[in-house]
Amino acid sequence: MSPGNATDTPPLIPDDDPGRTATIVNADSDDVPHISLAGDTYTILLRAEDTAGRYTLIDMHVPPGGGPPPHRHDFEEMFTVLDGQIEVTFRGETITASAGTTVNVPANAPHSFGNHSNRPARLLCVCTPPGQEEFFMEVGDPVADRTALPPQLSEAAVAERMARAGALAPKYVTEFVQPG
Repeated sequence: MSPGNATDTPPLIPDDDPGRTATIVNADSDDVPHISLAGDTYTILLRAEDTAGRYTLIDMHVPPGGGPPPHRHDFEEMFTVLDGQIEVTFRGETITASAGTTVNVPANAPHSFGNHSNRPARLLCVCTPPGQEEFFMEVGDPVADRTALPPQLSEAAVAERMARAGALAPKYVTEFVQPG
């Protein structure tokens, strides 16, 4: 409907799809994947198949020292800090985001975040369109629960994970970038 024009016909909302059901998950459940990656634990709450391909929802446990390297990707990423604080670097500028702060990272913009505090942070992350959850599951290591410590990996195993991430990045329209 155009502003001020009451004669326009409002857009039709499609009929309900009874084939889709509500998805109810708990981040502390054993029924959802918990993935260790970049020193963090990412719990995949909603995947593409749960949202008709619209978005993915990820619960992020970021311990002190955790956080991904600088990167960019061709999808929108939004996260809300639920507990603790992180430092977010966006296009070279760094801000501190504490509990209650929401950050939206536009598609293709270089960014990173890290926990430089002395206690864990918890973020709720939405990516649209989905796909990031699949990248996490292909590169990371399954762990027991939402706050699990990352597995102790040998230097060779760390190098293998980094090589795998680099090799899979193009498939998930992601690029690792140099800080700056």
